[in-house]
Amino acid sequence: MANASGLFSPSMPTLRRIKIQPSVGVSRSGSSGSNKVVLGRILCGGTSEKHASGAVSSESRVPKVIGKGCKLIGCGSAIPTLQVSNDDLAKIVDTNDEWISVRTGIRNRHVLSGKDSLTGLAVEAARKALEMAQVDPEDLDLVLLCTSTPEDLFGSAPQIQKALGCKNNPLAYDITAACSGFVLGLVSAACHIRGGGFNNVLIVGADSLSRYVDWTDRGTCILFGDAAGAVVMQACGAEDDGLFAFDLHSDGDGQRHLNASVNENETDHALGTNGSVRDFPPKQSSYSCIQMNGKEVFRFAVRCVPQSIESSLEKAGLTGSSIDWLLLHQANQRIIDAVATRLEIPRERVLSNLANYGNTSAASIPLALDEAVRSGKVKPGHMIATAGFGAGLTWGSAIIRWG
Repeated sequence: MANASGLFSPSMPTLRRIKIQPSVGVSRSGSSGSNKVVLGRILCGGTSEKHASGAVSSESRVPKVIGKGCKLIGCGSAIPTLQVSNDDLAKIVDTNDEWISVRTGIRNRHVLSGKDSLTGLAVEAARKALEMAQVDPEDLDLVLLCTSTPEDLFGSAPQIQKALGCKNNPLAYDITAACSGFVLGLVSAACHIRGGGFNNVLIVGADSLSRYVDWTDRGTCILFGDAAGAVVMQACGAEDDGLFAFDLHSDGDGQRHLNASVNENETDHALGTNGSVRDFPPKQSSYSCIQMNGKEVFRFAVRCVPQSIESSLEKAGLTGSSIDWLLLHQANQRIIDAVATRLEIPRERVLSNLANYGNTSAASIPLALDEAVRSGKVKPGHMIATAGFGAGLTWGSAIIRWG
C-alpha cells in the first residue's frame, strides 16, 4: 500500500522531503494514512498511525521553498457520436430507465463506434484546451495521458503529441490509475513544473471502458461511457498559484472489489515445444471484462473520499465553506450526494453531469469541469475541491483554483 499527500501554499509553495520506510511506501509531507481491508471493508487510516510492520509514519519538518507556482488556464472535452440511452440498454439486458436512474443517476452514455478512436477524442479535447489557454502545441513541455484503456499497449500519449504537431518532441507518457488518474495527472504536472522547470503541461483524461464491459451484465454495463477531457497547466508566480494541497492513496488489497485482470487464452501451440521446454511458448493473453463488487466500492468511496478531501482542506488551511465547487469523479450520483452531505456542501455547489455521460473514468472530472467553465458556472478565481477514486484501489483529492 502507498499514500502521498502534499501541501502547496499560494504564498509560499512547498514540497516536502520524501521519506521511504520499509513496508510503508512513499509518504509526501502532511499525513501518512494506514489503509487496509478488514472483513471485506476498506478502512481509511488517520494520521501518524502505527503500521503492521511496526513503523510509524512521520512528516518532514523542513520544507523546501520554491518560488514557482502553477495554474489551470484552459480546458476542453470530447465525446463519441453514438449515444446509448437507458431505454436502448433495456433492449439487450433485463433493465429499464427507472431502475438505472434511481440507482445510479445515469440516463445516457456515449460509446466509441465506427471510426471513432480514443486517441482521436483525446486530441480533440486537447486542441480545445490549448485554444482556450492560447498556448501553441509547440510550446508544450509535457503531455500526460491519464488512461487505463490506451490504444497501444505501450501507451498512447506520444500519439497525442504527434497529432497535435508538437515539433519540439516534448515528453509524453501515460498515467494508469483508473478513475483517480486525472487527479494524479494534476499532481504530476505540478511536480514537473515546480521541480523540473516545465512551463506548459497538457493533462488529458481519456478512457473507453465500453471496450471492457460485459454487455450482458446489467450490474456493470449500465455504468460506463467513453469520453476525453483535458486541461492546460502553466507555470506562474507563487502569488498566482492554483494548486493548494493534495492527498493521494492506494490500497492493492482492495483490488478484488474492482478489476479487469489478464486472462490467458488457449492457443494451438503451432510453434510446438519439441519436448525441450515445458509450457512454452506462453499462452496469448487479453483482459477480462470489468469485475466489480458494487456494494464494497460504494462503501469504500463514501468513507475514503470525504476523509481525503478533509485532509487536503486541512493542509491548505481552508474549510468547506471556502470551496466554491465540489467536483468528484462521476461514478454514481448516490456517492456524489453522500460525499457532499458528509462535507456539508449544499447541492447547488456540487458539479455533476453524470446523467448525460455515465462513468467515464479518468475523463469524468475534466469533462465536467469543461462543461462548467464553458457554461459560466465556474469562473476565474473559483476554488474547487476535486477527488477521484476507483480501481487499484486508488483515491485522491486536490484543492485547486480555476484560472
